[in-house]
Amino acid sequence: AGNVEAKSMVSDIINFIKEPEKYASVGARMPKGLLLYDPPGTGKTLMAKAIAGEANVPFYAMSGSDFVQMYVGVGASRIRSLFQKAKKNEKAVIFIDEIDAIGKKRARNASASNDERDQTLNALLTEMSGFHDNQGIVVIGATNRLDTLDEALLRPGRFDRQIEIGLPDVNSREKILSLHARTKPMSDDVDLSALSKSTVFFSGAMLENLLNEAAIFAANDSQQIINKE
Repeated sequence: AGNVEAKSMVSDIINFIKEPEKYASVGARMPKGLLLYDPPGTGKTLMAKAIAGEANVPFYAMSGSDFVQMYVGVGASRIRSLFQKAKKNEKAVIFIDEIDAIGKKRARNASASNDERDQTLNALLTEMSGFHDNQGIVVIGATNRLDTLDEALLRPGRFDRQIEIGLPDVNSREKILSLHARTKPMSDDVDLSALSKSTVFFSGAMLENLLNEAAIFAANDSQQIINKE
């Protein structure tokens, strides 16, 4: 619900996966990667899942911290095996959450560099650069810290698009509240429109939590229905 701008920026990716011929006929190359960024709780993971769901392709999700290991080479081999697994399907979405855990800027001097993280990042760069041809595989990264990422990761041909998934506006907040309210018995005095106006700077996760807390209060008071109070 909500996120209208971000949705319009990813809709062509879904079409690309579904009908690659249409784009290939005019010489268009499918974007290799999308980078979703902005505050926590705004729905970056949900957006990645929705892209895979709409395009009807397998979804492989991992967190950046899954690749961070004590031993040099382990993270890099995990990246390679993740891509190999995805390549068994002609089309797939690979989602790497908290990508800043492995994608931080590499140190300029050898003494300050981190061999394990650098090797993991190098493996990701190699897999994404088209050195290996993966037509139909889209990599989606998510981060709250865009400023810390390595420039090589942000160039076109790797993460071609950077999409901001911002805090929802008043209309989006009402849609998000309505979505989460579907599973909850609401009293007639609950006005979601008024609630959306009084929840400025709330993320999607905070709105979901707001309704959940209201439901807990109702249950604590042995109420069958959630009222305005």
